[in-house]
Amino acid sequence: MTPIEAIYHRRAIKGFDPDHTLPAEDERRLLEAMIQAPTSFNIQHWRPVILRDPDLRARFRSEIGNDQPQITDASLLVLFTADVKAWEKEPERYWKDAPTEVAEMLVGWLGDFHQDREWLQRDEAQRSIGIAMATLMIAAQELGYDSCPMIGFDLDAAADWIRLPEDHVIGPLVAIGKRTQEPWPKPGQLPLEEIVVEDRFPA
Repeated sequence: MTPIEAIYHRRAIKGFDPDHTLPAEDERRLLEAMIQAPTSFNIQHWRPVILRDPDLRARFRSEIGNDQPQITDASLLVLFTADVKAWEKEPERYWKDAPTEVAEMLVGWLGDFHQDREWLQRDEAQRSIGIAMATLMIAAQELGYDSCPMIGFDLDAAADWIRLPEDHVIGPLVAIGKRTQEPWPKPGQLPLEEIVVEDRFPA
């Protein structure tokens, strides 16, 4: 399956086979593909939390997850978080393999770009989550798995459950596994002509 085919075949699947086990090598391939996603200044903000404990998943589903079956039935359940302050935590490591002059220049820019701009720091962290999620779901599709991005849960409670650090933000879940039911037909796709803007919005 090509990347374009994976994009068109990917759907938000609601029913997963609870008896399916994701091979460790496939999980590794998916997570390695996920971290190839681009990030601003190569900061790599993402801090995905793999939810494995069946009892934790069951409680998550019943207590804070609106009884969504994907939470317990998916073969792999990833709760995305990101480190908002990753930009100031040993930033040299993000450019350790670059030429010295390039690394020094970009690390210098990185600090100036983020300093005292808390809104930007948070936005960049969430943008990084979004790109990593999309990368993970397309990789899953290419390997023959299905996925579902999920935001219908109590974010604050989830943050407490995983002991989210104060300088992190929480994002959506992504469930991955083998589907047990076909998705509904696509409910409605807006045409390009309605959503693409040429150069600038109308006056």
